[in-house]
Amino acid sequence: MQHLTPEQMKRRWLALGIVALAYVLSFFQRFAPAGIANDLAAAFETSAASLGVLAATYFYVYTVMQVPTGMLADTLGPRRILMLGGVMGGVGSFLFGLAPSLDIALVGRTLIGLGVSVVFIAMLKLIAVWFEESRFATLVGLSMLIGNLGSVLAGAPLSAVAQATGWRGVFVGVGVLSLVLAALCWLIVRDRPEAEGAAPMAAPRFDRTVLFNSLLSVVRNRATWPAILVNTGLCGAFFTFAGLWTVPYLMQVHEMTRPVAANHLSLWFGGFAVGCLALGSLSDRLGRRKPVIIVASHVYGGVWLILLSGMRMPLEFSYALFALQGLATASFSLTWACAKEVNPPMLSGMSTSVTNMGSFLAAAIFQPVVGWVMDLGWKGDMVAGARVYDLAAWRGGVGVATALALVGIVCSWWIVETRCRNIWKPA
Repeated sequence: MQHLTPEQMKRRWLALGIVALAYVLSFFQRFAPAGIANDLAAAFETSAASLGVLAATYFYVYTVMQVPTGMLADTLGPRRILMLGGVMGGVGSFLFGLAPSLDIALVGRTLIGLGVSVVFIAMLKLIAVWFEESRFATLVGLSMLIGNLGSVLAGAPLSAVAQATGWRGVFVGVGVLSLVLAALCWLIVRDRPEAEGAAPMAAPRFDRTVLFNSLLSVVRNRATWPAILVNTGLCGAFFTFAGLWTVPYLMQVHEMTRPVAANHLSLWFGGFAVGCLALGSLSDRLGRRKPVIIVASHVYGGVWLILLSGMRMPLEFSYALFALQGLATASFSLTWACAKEVNPPMLSGMSTSVTNMGSFLAAAIFQPVVGWVMDLGWKGDMVAGARVYDLAAWRGGVGVATALALVGIVCSWWIVETRCRNIWKPA
């Protein structure tokens, strides 16, 4: 890491702060359907499977964009892709908020996913380039703590606003904010320390041979795959269930009111936000990745088994359980560091993007699958235009997410311990 002047130091923190705010919007858009699932089902008169497709459209696009985003972060640089992504996400948010039909909402959700798909990888690239390697997991955790404010807002606050004023205006407002952040990224963010204060650089020329050979080197690296599979299982289960089904599950199985159910979701998200920073800092201080992932992921699996049982519990216990689940969920956030540290440093964007693909692919596939499984057990009950499912149907849906989580837990034992440093060596 080259020496930075005090002005460059201030600029890098300002740039990271702006990107973290863009990440807040990314998280909000990712989990917003969870807070308004019943509103969306009633507004578009759709089944659980179709609602799953609407929510998962974000994840389809996000998955497809992970490797291209990693390539773009390593070539074009974060600044350009953040600006373009902000504009695209803003347009998609407008379209989703104003959608008169499910088809238009799907188009809007697709554009949202396309726009926000670049934020996380661009943020990782900036941290990798502008900050010391020994602080990577801590800074990723801090950025995710800030970004997860968006997921917290997508829980109880969004649910409350949707009940009071309607959900559509929220997305129009988010679209405006997305455009503002796109402009700030263009004005403030710089790709590398040596570009600080210089005129915008010409876009590098793409060398497709080098790019695809680099991608193949990451994919062929056996040490990358445990991180990918842990991310797929742990985060895939989180995105699949917390991203849409948690509030309806708590309302229908545990007979909670909507505000109380939304509070549980916010506790899950809030615990996750705190856990990302706590586990990232703990890992950096211990100089270990693997033990932290193993312990936290096994706690995570235990909570999933409780949710699968459908057992009733006192409200205080269920609140504590969801907060604990949030903390344990954060174990997957260390997989980006694990992947980065077993691949060439210049491919940090690509290695983290490949790792990130697993969780989004899982959510894209299994959010509709959960809905389809529940529709198989639907007895025809309706409340306020939305379908109501019994415990047996919900166990089928929760079982899908639990199975995903167990895959991640098993694979955590194969994570390669890096001792918080890059261990890649050329062949």
